[in-house]
Amino acid sequence: MTDQEERTRRLAAWRGCDRALMRGVGDESVAERLARLTAEAPGEYDLDAPVDFYAAEESVVGTLERRTAELLGTEAAAFFPTGTMAQQVALRCWAGRTGNATVAGHPMSHLEVHERDAYAVVSGLRMIHPTREPRLPAAEEVRGLDEPFGTLALELPLRDGGFVLPSWDELVAVVDAARERDAVVHFDGARLWESAPHFGRPFPEIADLADSVYVSFYKSLGGISGAALAGSEDFVAEARAWRHRYGGLPFQQWPAALAALSGLDRELPRLPEYVAHAKVIARALAEGLAECGVPWFRVHPDPPHTHDFQVWLPYAPEVLDEASVRLAEETRTALFRRWWGGGVPGVAMTEVHVGSAALGWTAADVRGVLPDFLARVRAVADGG
Repeated sequence: MTDQEERTRRLAAWRGCDRALMRGVGDESVAERLARLTAEAPGEYDLDAPVDFYAAEESVVGTLERRTAELLGTEAAAFFPTGTMAQQVALRCWAGRTGNATVAGHPMSHLEVHERDAYAVVSGLRMIHPTREPRLPAAEEVRGLDEPFGTLALELPLRDGGFVLPSWDELVAVVDAARERDAVVHFDGARLWESAPHFGRPFPEIADLADSVYVSFYKSLGGISGAALAGSEDFVAEARAWRHRYGGLPFQQWPAALAALSGLDRELPRLPEYVAHAKVIARALAEGLAECGVPWFRVHPDPPHTHDFQVWLPYAPEVLDEASVRLAEETRTALFRRWWGGGVPGVAMTEVHVGSAALGWTAADVRGVLPDFLARVRAVADGG
């Protein structure tokens, strides 16, 4: 079976499920997404208004920018087509303003792992690492860096570390440490929206710690695409100039902006509920795996810091992928989605995202499906 055939099979299996712990963008057709965008939009924006042209201030994009700045308590915000572009523009602006092209960041951060070294290749910046531990750096590690840096970039939460967050006091301390080093602070807040329950602080208080904040509109808010970069009025004005230079000013962006506004109204208020239910799902998975006699597993972090967490199992990813698809095909129930190798042969990891679909699952539901999944895992592993 080719890669494309396998992908088609997986999507058909997910879409055919009556019950799914997680739903993905591939579960919805173009026609279904367009219909939903229209159905949800009237409460968010006047559909009789003109479409946007080049992110005009008096357009759906401008409305989204003002709404984002208001939510974060910043002076301004600029809409970007991608988070990668927003991040690169932020770091480039700060390098110019501080006169220092060195960024202190984490080797597991999105900047390092998922952006193809854009900060170095495109902007000529370099990265130093306060820590290599799978967590955010501590204040003493930032103070202990042996060379100057202009910007401290913090990913909240650190996705590849397990969607982990520091405590509020730890976050304040590490920001203070960067200030002591005469550095500015940038938050990679692609998932900042769902971090507020962990910190127990409102968005403006969290954003106020940083000099700039990037937030995503699709990772947790169900948008189509897009991000925002927020900060002071003069910083955002400079970011808009670089956005244009980077090719980030498409002729029209109204579908993405409209979906983002819908997400802010519909999904943002529900995130605390998702975060709370993630703890229920994570505990049920841990208890169920133990009850089924799995020789080794890990649910990380325990409990989850946001509504996302990792599950690790002692099988190859291709085994777990096949078992996940078979469960969906044969029972019309989806528990897990994709699995990835964990750097150790015979061990794989999946990410569990607890959203609206998961709210219909009780702890008993999760433990009830696990034996069916694990039976298929063993069958695949044995060559069946």
